[in-house]
Order: sequence, then C-alpha cells, then structure tokens
Amino acid sequence: MCKGLRIMTEYEETLEYIKNLTKFGINLGLERIKALLDRLDHPEKKLKVIHIGGTNGKGSTTAMLQSIMKQAGYCAGMFTSPHLHDFRERITINGEMISPEAVVSGINKLKPHLEEMERLGIEHPTEFEVCTALALCYFAEKQPDLVLLEVGLGGEIDSTNVVTPLISVLTSIGMDHMDYLGDTLQAITGVKAGIIKDGVPVVTSSDKPEVLKVIEERAAQKGSRMIEVGRDVHWRHPGDGSQRFGYEGLYWSYPDLELALLGEHQFTNAAAALAVCEVLVGTYSLNISESAVREGLKAVRWPGRLELLLRNPRVLLDGAHNADGMMSLAKALQQYADGPLKRNRLLLCLGMLRDKEIEKAVEIIAPLADEIIVTKPDSPRAGDWEYVARIAEKYLVQENVSTVEDPAGAVRKGLERMKPGDLLCVTGSLYMISGVRKFLLDHYTHQE
Repeated sequence: MCKGLRIMTEYEETLEYIKNLTKFGINLGLERIKALLDRLDHPEKKLKVIHIGGTNGKGSTTAMLQSIMKQAGYCAGMFTSPHLHDFRERITINGEMISPEAVVSGINKLKPHLEEMERLGIEHPTEFEVCTALALCYFAEKQPDLVLLEVGLGGEIDSTNVVTPLISVLTSIGMDHMDYLGDTLQAITGVKAGIIKDGVPVVTSSDKPEVLKVIEERAAQKGSRMIEVGRDVHWRHPGDGSQRFGYEGLYWSYPDLELALLGEHQFTNAAAALAVCEVLVGTYSLNISESAVREGLKAVRWPGRLELLLRNPRVLLDGAHNADGMMSLAKALQQYADGPLKRNRLLLCLGMLRDKEIEKAVEIIAPLADEIIVTKPDSPRAGDWEYVARIAEKYLVQENVSTVEDPAGAVRKGLERMKPGDLLCVTGSLYMISGVRKFLLDHYTHQE
C-alpha cells in the first residue's frame, strides 16, 4: 500500500475511533481531562491562550481574531467545534487544518493513557475531552504565538477550562443547553462566566442586563478587569445595508472598517475581537497595526453562518440553532432585504434539535417566510422533529408548510419550489447545515 493511501486509511480508522467515543456521552466536569493532561505533561501550560465562551457569536469572534492575528504576522492556532465537513476544521493554525498524519499520531499518543485510565477505574474521557487534549498537544508541539480556544458547552466545567488564559471572552449569552446549564439566564451565565480567572482581563459582548450583572460580579470576585462592548468600546453603522462600520475602542479609533461577514450582530462580535486586540497590544505588547485590523476583518470567513452559498439559485445558509440566533437571522433578512438578501419570496428549510427553544425560534422566523419545509437534523437529539411543522402552521396556512425527513431532499424540494427572484434560507442545527452545504457544493455550485 502506498504511503498516501495508508495514511488516509489510518486517518479514516482514527475518525471512526473518535466517533465511537460519543458512547461516553456529554459528561461535564474537569476530573477526566485533568487526569489525562497530567499524563501528557500538561500541554495546556505551554501555551498562550485566549479563551472564548458564550452562546452565540463565539465562533465568529474566534475566526475574526485568527484572521487579524494572521494579518499582523502572528501564528494563531484555533480550536473550535463542531466542524462542518472535515474533522480537521476543528484544529487549525492560521487557517491551515491539522494534517491527517497529525490527527493519527496525536490519537495514537492518547490511546495508551486512555486505556491506562480505564484500567485504574478512572472514568473514560468523552469525545470532546479527547478532542480537546488532541488540540492542546498539537498546539504545544507547534507552539503558535497564540491559541484561540473556543469553549464547547458551558464554561466552568467544560474541558477547555483547564487553561489560564491571557484574556477571557464572553460573547452573547442566551437560553441554550438548559438541560445541562440551568433554566434561567442568570444560571446559564454563571456557568459560562466560570472561564473568568483570577486577575485575567475579560471582554464581553453580551448586552442583557441580567447577564452583565452576573459577569460583573464574577469579574469583581476574581479581580479581573472587565471590558464591555457598548460601554467601554463602541461600534457605529450608517444603516445603509453595507458591512462597513466604525470602531471607537480603548485607544483605537477606526472609521469605515469593512467586514466580510453578513449581519449587524457581527459588528458586535467584531468590536469584541478588536477589544481583545487592544488588550493584547496594551497589556501584552503585541504589535497589531491598523492595516492588520482592516485586512483581517475583510478576509475573515466563517462558513454556514449567514453564508450566501449560491447566487443562482440564491441559497442562504445560517446555523441559527436557538432563539437568539434566529433573532439575528431575522434581523439580517430585514436589514439586507434591499441588498444581498433581496427576494420576491422567502422559502425556509428548517431543522432544529428538540432540546432548543423551538417555539420561540419558530415564532421569530416563521412570519417572514412564504413557505416552510421542515426537516430532521442528523442527530440523536432531533426527537419529534415534525413538531416544528405543527408550530409553523400557527403562522402560515397549512398548505405552505411541509415536511421532508432527509435534509438534502428538503433542500431539493425547496429549490424546485423556487421562482425567479426567490431566496431559499436553510437554517437550524449546524449538524443539518453541514450535510446540506456539502450536498449543495457537490450538486449545484457548477450551475452558478
């Protein structure tokens, strides 16, 4: 067997091994990851980390930071989840994915320790904990200038919370994963604010008073300086449907910045990213020029989030997986109705997980649609997926609401129903967006 084929075979076997770790479920807590990292000589202590948590916007903020750092001449690692198409998207350095060989060798390095933990009666780490350890070991070996570490679920007892970062970041916080984090905003924020460490600055782009109160209290307890978007740093937008905005920061003043990502909420995420950059410059003496900021924001890409993937036919993808995310999508559909998202009719392909705020999310988005096709996300948490259609029928006449279990089939139906000038918006779970995006890239991009 030639070397390239052997490596890809080993890589596929390794991915299957990682996938099988899902049998250990979602099991929050730091005992397992700490026990594993202790056996690996603590790679997390060999890194300079920016730790990014929140409910919505953490991935976009992380992607903006990596893009700016790259333009500034720094080497920035990024760990994020979930991936859209390729597992290696989760672990990148300056946008370059970890190699298949590095995934194979990294997991092979972990396996003896995982087996030893089982022999000693220590609970087996979960899939996400193993992926976290893989990323930390990879970055410790490659030694990028910075590591941008995105929280998986929650914060305080998420496996990424083994680091002492240079800066903690909390993006918008909303109702999500209530079965794990609590059933009030204050409780959820309390868990997410657990990434704030003693004396470590925290940047937040949250704007809800009850959320900010919890973050402020935690920052005060930890003796951490808090920088708040909307209070300490500000963005301005001319309201002309463009993606140009101005930024007034701690000491930066940059008019007329251009952002590649669609959505007004992305200006808030960008302001948080720029505040982080200012702290890196002012506190840690990094050299980040105005040119790096401008070019980084123009160059950033974050697929599957307000992504106009096709222009003929016109198809928008957005992983709005909860009520706050759906609110941002609804605002964008209205904000850009005379621009890039202009349409005669809006057809909606919607697939949400059962443990989300389905009723509230559908209430936000359904009134904007002319037709809705409900589909089933590829996840065991999909549950009674057709329930979404029953909610949608409160807002549209029954004949304009349909169900197609297979997401690709649902999108195909939406495309068949489109007329010239229509827009098809595929939204909901990122697990669904992943499959749909691949289907569209494989079958429709050549028609543009």
